[in-house]
Amino acid sequence: MTNSKFKPTYDWSEKEAYSIYEKSNYNFPVDKIHYLDFIKYSNFIPNNSINSIIADPPFGISFSGKESLYNRKSSNVQKGYVEVDQYYDEFSKLWISKLSRLLKDDGSAWIFSGWSNLSSILNAIHDTGLHLINHIIWKYQFGVFTKRKFVSSHYHILFLSKSKNYFFNKIENYPLDVWEINRTYSPNELKNGTKLPHSLVMKCIDYSSRPGDLILDPFMGNGTTATAAKSSFRHYLGFELNKNMKNIIANNINQTEIGSSYSKYSSRI
Repeated sequence: MTNSKFKPTYDWSEKEAYSIYEKSNYNFPVDKIHYLDFIKYSNFIPNNSINSIIADPPFGISFSGKESLYNRKSSNVQKGYVEVDQYYDEFSKLWISKLSRLLKDDGSAWIFSGWSNLSSILNAIHDTGLHLINHIIWKYQFGVFTKRKFVSSHYHILFLSKSKNYFFNKIENYPLDVWEINRTYSPNELKNGTKLPHSLVMKCIDYSSRPGDLILDPFMGNGTTATAAKSSFRHYLGFELNKNMKNIIANNINQTEIGSSYSKYSSRI
């Protein structure tokens, strides 16, 4: 649905966004990936310092990304994917309990989940001070072939806030809670088992942050959150357990120009 009179709640020209990004200042290191366990080492991030968190945690289903049913070359999947080694309920409570302390009062979080362990994540959220604003469905174009059940071709995205006064930039007149965004194919690219589309992560960043803001990803994977943040005049901070991903993430970030994905929101309508 379009509306010629609609204007985004907040909007910045490319020049304005770059200026805000350049002037933003933090009293701790940002634009950095820590190859450490977020649960154990998140305590060195100051209280109330993160604007938006984007988290795509491990599946908890003995997944490596090399399985034949995913119809990909196993040689293109980087080894070292670290799966959850405890009950998923416990794991979810441990990492989700850290989020509220880190978020600014107007901050928000996006948690991605398949359906297998969605209940664990919802229960963990219930035990925190976070508010569930939306339960979004990401519909993509394919799923794993099945014989005796329906093919799963969607993912869950939980949009959470620390307070009722959360920042939200309404950049579309009629934003739906079902997002149809295709998965992207990179057949010859060495990567982690799964990779979120750049445009999907960008959508989360656009709605929940301003230029110069700080985006945290507790499970950095391929570095998509970092590259999306950098390309939209945001700063990033991340954690990743798989040290084999270090060169891949560094290359992805280094090949991304600051602000390369940014355009004034009103120009997209």
